[in-house]
Amino acid sequence: MSKGYNRRLLIFALGGLGEIGKNMYCVQYGNDIVVIDAGLMFPEEEMLGIDMVIPDISYLEEHKDKVRGILLTHGHEDHIGALPYVLKRVNVPVFGTKLTLGLVEAKLREAGILNQTKRVLIHPKSEIRLGVFRATFFRTNHSIPDSVGICLETPEGIVVHTGDFKFDQTPVGGQVADLAKMAEIGERGVLALMSDSTNAERPGYTGSERLVGEAILDVFHKAKQRIVVATFASNIHRIQQVIDAAAAVGRKVTIVGRSMINVVQTAIDLGYLKVPPGMLVEPDEINKLPAHKVVILSTGSQGEPMSALTLMARSAHKKIDILPGDTVIIAATPIPGNERFVGRTVDQLFRLGAEVVYHAAGTHPGVHVSGHGSQEELKLMLNLIKPKYFIPIHGEYRMLRMHAKLAEQVGIPPENIFVLDNGDTVEIAGGKARYGPKIPAGNVLIDGLGVGDVGNIVLRDRKVLSQDGILVVVVTLSKQDGKILSGPDIISRGFVYVRESEKLFEEANRIVTQTLTKCIEANIQDWSTLKNNVRDALGRYLYDMTRRRPMILPIIMEV
Repeated sequence: MSKGYNRRLLIFALGGLGEIGKNMYCVQYGNDIVVIDAGLMFPEEEMLGIDMVIPDISYLEEHKDKVRGILLTHGHEDHIGALPYVLKRVNVPVFGTKLTLGLVEAKLREAGILNQTKRVLIHPKSEIRLGVFRATFFRTNHSIPDSVGICLETPEGIVVHTGDFKFDQTPVGGQVADLAKMAEIGERGVLALMSDSTNAERPGYTGSERLVGEAILDVFHKAKQRIVVATFASNIHRIQQVIDAAAAVGRKVTIVGRSMINVVQTAIDLGYLKVPPGMLVEPDEINKLPAHKVVILSTGSQGEPMSALTLMARSAHKKIDILPGDTVIIAATPIPGNERFVGRTVDQLFRLGAEVVYHAAGTHPGVHVSGHGSQEELKLMLNLIKPKYFIPIHGEYRMLRMHAKLAEQVGIPPENIFVLDNGDTVEIAGGKARYGPKIPAGNVLIDGLGVGDVGNIVLRDRKVLSQDGILVVVVTLSKQDGKILSGPDIISRGFVYVRESEKLFEEANRIVTQTLTKCIEANIQDWSTLKNNVRDALGRYLYDMTRRRPMILPIIMEV
């Protein structure tokens, strides 16, 4: 960054604007950068073979000597999931509350960088100095304990980041949001507010998590056989209410799904989950118990293909089968884009004879409430903080626009509201804000151990392979005169059934031979040209005959 920006405040996002997930926000003044959250996003349907998506942090890598630390608002995957990848490239201190750091440490241990990473425990009364910045915190309500908002004092004024929040007046665990501190921050004068927009389209107020516990207990009382509950692994409050309901009706609980096992163990170790002695049993033991004494707590509320509930629905789980008469509670609503996966899982469960209780169909709307504030709560946050400038964050673009309209309704001038895309910046100098320079931002795709080595071209190839398959054409040419010595041999995968397409392949062989012969007679020896000619001629023929466009891979050898 040039010297001209040393006395300007920049606010920007590397992830989290106009999308669900991979939240990462940055505040920069001169030679100091503070990062807020470092989350991942689960792949969209067209991202074939991709495990997860993280933000492009090339800007932070380029300015790594200026990054003072990463502040975490809470422990959800879309806020901490990218940390193992980010910290390998930009090794800076990480600040988080007790449960958040507990979940982070499990990730860093798995990535082999736990000992190399400085972790600093914070709480709502903490005060942290990060270069020219002073960070303080305020308690919020969300679907995971230990959530905080961030108040960042900068040379230009106070910037507030809410994190994910709602206002729950009867929260599980009793930790209510600190409205008094939010109001006090607002009275001091806030330059800019960055606020959660996830439920900006939803009118009214979001229900209390405690209502879910009552609904789950009602289902538990009515269930005659085994109960399977699928929810987000990180929703500790929901898990606590499942355990409480199981205790109330005298059932044992077993936990399946790797992420669920890890989170529950961490929460128990840190004291965030209270489990009666002898309540938890291993999956192997449940077949020894009467059906009316069993609760199975599972991952898979989003219909993820390899999650525990999905495997059970396909009768592919190693240890647990869904039996006729079992009750399955899906205590979550589908994330946008996952509706089809969840619907397929629900269908399969019904086919197995299960009684399925799920929020989406209204069969029992009380089994899930959102962790995000609805419109009236978003207005309340705006009125408490009273910012001069407003930047809606967290959510798809339409949600950001709707949140901007809510801000106008409570009196913020439209010219003081900045609806951004990832990489856009707000530049504030002398108390005046405007759009600033563009920052590099985008998606980095994670496939296995590969970080960023799969791009649009690879995804395009995978899409072609998934749609029309591949043909490999192998030909051996003479080095002396260029004549065909063997082949062409055509190998097909995912295109047509070879045994029923002999004439198609005989003609394909003839076309390849004819094309190569013409090239040799025209004294064309460049392998790239030979391959392109084979690919074009064979591709035209196959499309005429099948209306398919398989990937054609010519392999030409010389001997």
